[in-house]
Amino acid sequence: MAGLALVLNLAKKNPAVYTQSVHSHHVFSATLAASAAAAATAAASWPFASRSIFGNGGIPIAFCDTGAALSEDYIPNLHSSSEELWSTSVTYIPKEYPVELKPLFSAFGPKSLALTSVRSFLLFYLPLLEPHPPVEEDDDDLEDPPENKHVDLVTPFKKSVKQIARETTVVTVRRVLERLAVHYVSQRMAWKLLKDIRKSSRRKAERDMSTPYFVFSVSRTTFRGHMLGVAASWIVQIGVDAYRCFIRKPEDDLLVDGKEKIRMFGKKVYATTIKCTASLVFASVGAGICALIHPSTGQWIGCALGDFAGPVIAIICFEKLHLEI
Repeated sequence: MAGLALVLNLAKKNPAVYTQSVHSHHVFSATLAASAAAAATAAASWPFASRSIFGNGGIPIAFCDTGAALSEDYIPNLHSSSEELWSTSVTYIPKEYPVELKPLFSAFGPKSLALTSVRSFLLFYLPLLEPHPPVEEDDDDLEDPPENKHVDLVTPFKKSVKQIARETTVVTVRRVLERLAVHYVSQRMAWKLLKDIRKSSRRKAERDMSTPYFVFSVSRTTFRGHMLGVAASWIVQIGVDAYRCFIRKPEDDLLVDGKEKIRMFGKKVYATTIKCTASLVFASVGAGICALIHPSTGQWIGCALGDFAGPVIAIICFEKLHLEI
């Protein structure tokens, strides 16, 4: 059939040759065409088993309509069919997973460092501005008068500097983990770990999802996107605990042997792991629930609240169960 189609295509492109060759031979007359069609119909009506004995009448016949015009609808166009198949396969575009890496030292940028500094100083200096209740004049237990009480401003400053160093270290460690994820995991998984959670929640809100599935989807996305941040916090806290247990030497360090230090360090690792796990879980759940209020802002607020409340809830639960943490 493919050979017949090619011959007909050539005949269609050269109609003069086709007309001349057809009309110059008497074998393509109307009578012979009618008799050939009748013989072909009779041969096709024979049973299959009898064809091996009697044959097909001695003349191989191919079904064709001799009176039909050579048109595009009648003659199969192999070129157009192949073009259609090729265009269908080429127009299929697979899903892409663009991964955008932030600068390695983005935590030391002017804007990020300024926000971190303001937040840290407010965290340790705002408690000094709390109003104190008035004290009665005849209170003999009071050693120093309130007006003569010295306010320590150096200790909050040291704590603020340590907090700034801690937060910038956590962000830098996260950037290192992001680069490791890009190099050592699949592109799809790296995209899930590094994509913007707020934009993803906004895109999910535009889809036709049921409420339970939307909450679950946002929680799952937050869990993946918040995982590297929690892992960076865990690594930094473990480093601080290792420094306090093995490198720094307090006054009572001579009373603690090596085995006791290892045991204390193991307890600190266990407590840090529990707190970080609770932070990740509650941040994901809070983001999914608060995303119902607003897909973007609600997700961010829920994630922050869950991140803060997770360790506190874990400590309270362990105290209720009389377990050490």
